[in-house]
Amino acid sequence: MKNNLIMLVEDNADDEALTVRALKKHKIVNEVFVARDGVEALEYLFGEGAHAGRDPKEMPQVVLLDLKLPKLDGLGVLRRLRADVRTRLLPVVILTSSNEEQDRMQGYGLGANSYVRKPVDFEQFVEAAKQLGLYWLVLNEPPPVRN
Repeated sequence: MKNNLIMLVEDNADDEALTVRALKKHKIVNEVFVARDGVEALEYLFGEGAHAGRDPKEMPQVVLLDLKLPKLDGLGVLRRLRADVRTRLLPVVILTSSNEEQDRMQGYGLGANSYVRKPVDFEQFVEAAKQLGLYWLVLNEPPPVRN
């Protein structure tokens, strides 16, 4: 079963709306699940807490992960994802406003597949979302599903 869900982990409502709008503008109609903090993201992915009962075998095709999040930051989420065999190969794109070299180093060091800085300009942001969607949802071959 191929799941084309996009998971957006983003606490800023404006950035969330902008990302979803940018994807739709370029006819990327995949369902987007939004987690507004790191704990919610992990609960969703592992079928725990508020998302108990969700089948954790059904993973998103890609996770767009902000770094600055409440409860558990993006690097903490990434650390947990890479430590678990069920999510070790899940494609994770850090999508953040941070331009800190340390954040990039840590993100890649923890196993991020990509690091994209959010453009400030709306049109550039729309173009970045289009490129992310085309690459991760159309061109990229996801890892094989393990049962």
